[in-house]
Amino acid sequence: MRVWIINHYAIPPSMGGLVRHYYFSKYLHQMGHEVRIFTASEIHNTNINMIRDGSLYKEETMDGVPYTFLKTRDYTGNGLSRIYNMLEFPLRIQQAVKKFVKNGEKPDVIYTSAPTIFAAGSALIAARRLKVPCVVEVRDIWPESIVEYKGMSRKNPIILVLYQLEKWLYKHADRLIFTMEGGKDYIREKGWEKAVPLDKIENLNNGVDLEEFDHNREQYKLDDPDLLDDSTFKVVYTGSIRLVNNLGKVVEMAEYMKQHGQDNIRFLLYGDGTEREELIQQCKEKGLDNIRFPGKVEKKYVPFILSCSDLNLNHVKQTGIMRFGCSLNKQFDYFASARPVLSDLTVSYDLIERYHAGITLPTQDTEAMCKEVLRFAQMPKEEYQQICRNARHAAEQYDYRALSEKLLGILNKAMQ
Repeated sequence: MRVWIINHYAIPPSMGGLVRHYYFSKYLHQMGHEVRIFTASEIHNTNINMIRDGSLYKEETMDGVPYTFLKTRDYTGNGLSRIYNMLEFPLRIQQAVKKFVKNGEKPDVIYTSAPTIFAAGSALIAARRLKVPCVVEVRDIWPESIVEYKGMSRKNPIILVLYQLEKWLYKHADRLIFTMEGGKDYIREKGWEKAVPLDKIENLNNGVDLEEFDHNREQYKLDDPDLLDDSTFKVVYTGSIRLVNNLGKVVEMAEYMKQHGQDNIRFLLYGDGTEREELIQQCKEKGLDNIRFPGKVEKKYVPFILSCSDLNLNHVKQTGIMRFGCSLNKQFDYFASARPVLSDLTVSYDLIERYHAGITLPTQDTEAMCKEVLRFAQMPKEEYQQICRNARHAAEQYDYRALSEKLLGILNKAMQ
């Protein structure tokens, strides 16, 4: 089978963290299938652009997987330059597809991912022109997430137009994949069952490559005194440090622990983002020495960091979009580390509760979260170790090798 994966933000592992399609490509290739990933040349959340000349595209094998980078402009933040970038990539898809077909290469199926519906819509149009099936993946329910995160009205004319474009995309896709488990719930809530039959909707969560995770844990270690200090109970967060992650709450937790004399509790927040420096300054002003912001680390060090943790923290800003479920990339790394997870994210289809891999609190109350940290710190050894085993078992259910086999089944269904 020849598969074209089209995703605006399919970033190679060595350049960022959006690696879902890298793993699918890797394992589909091992199964004997030919895969080409089309993605934007401007690498999301970096200052890297893979194409600086007038070329339409650039082919390069990165981390063992072939990528085709389509020329897109640089952008910063969420201003006009990013909007132009989002509109430019769908145009480049059409141009590149024509060139590849002219050169004698045609896919058996197109699999496109929709962080924005513009790129996915362009991929669907390309599939129709080539008369091949198109599988559309929804990683971010858009524009519903704009309504929830930005507070825009569902009756806003722009939002209404985007809803119609979304409905058109779902209606004409041969199969639909939602990374969150509540995809069918969303379609029912919108009243779209007639246009979008529920039997063509699939769920395929994010996951973790356990073979790679275990290898990296042993091969890539950090000499970090805070992380290696066995005299403390370490609460670890990895990921972006931005407004949406609401990590001011962790500063409040550190302050609470300090005030209550819990000097053996340490909070370690690995990552970078627009809020990091502000949070560091807050900690200095409050005199907090029990919280650290070590900065961004290469992904290959994350397994070692999480495995040295005593409790991994799953924390983002709570929104109504979570009623359809959630599939945070970091959660599966947390599971793979065989350490308990503390989450304050109220979400449907909660995997932490399902696999008894930690605890999910129904509130983001600082005192309640701190009491839960202390409960884990004081937990009997056998109870703690059982939760650790449960977490690793959860990871095994979402190993990318197994998820790739499931994806292959979905692609085959689309071709029938």
